[in-house]
Amino acid sequence: MTSLLPSIVVAALLVVVARAPLIQSYGTVRLQTDLDSTAVIDSFTGPTPPVLAFQWGIADEIEQEAGAVTYRVSYLFGLRSVDVTVRTETETTLTGEQRIELDITVNDHPWATYTATIRETDDQTRIDVEYASERRFGLRRIPQQVVAERYRDDALIAQGYTVIERDAHFGR
Repeated sequence: MTSLLPSIVVAALLVVVARAPLIQSYGTVRLQTDLDSTAVIDSFTGPTPPVLAFQWGIADEIEQEAGAVTYRVSYLFGLRSVDVTVRTETETTLTGEQRIELDITVNDHPWATYTATIRETDDQTRIDVEYASERRFGLRRIPQQVVAERYRDDALIAQGYTVIERDAHFGR
């Protein structure tokens, strides 16, 4: 009996630590494309922003209404689902660049913010994206982050963007 009790305590602690919200993701990415700035702005403000390919790519349904796009995503063989909503705001900076902010909520709870600054260079359009999670995650999300890191740049390349630089952090 004495060896069973410590095992139960250790197992309970492992479950708590795995689920405890300890880490947060944030970072920057610099993209470049041959598209003109108008096409890039349209893609970032449209229903399928390039930086959210993993969200809209697996959505069962995409609804667009009054400045917001909602992706309905089901998982666990359809037993559970979430609504990922993206609200977009666009402004022109003092230097003439376009700044687009994507505020993301999941089931009406803050999830993340992406801010893209778009400017044209000689024959290309450059996009600087800053992102930060609005919530913390448990350690059980680390495998998901590792897979996302592996395929994130490939998803952008498939949409016509070249990843110049990425500075991703997982912590805080």
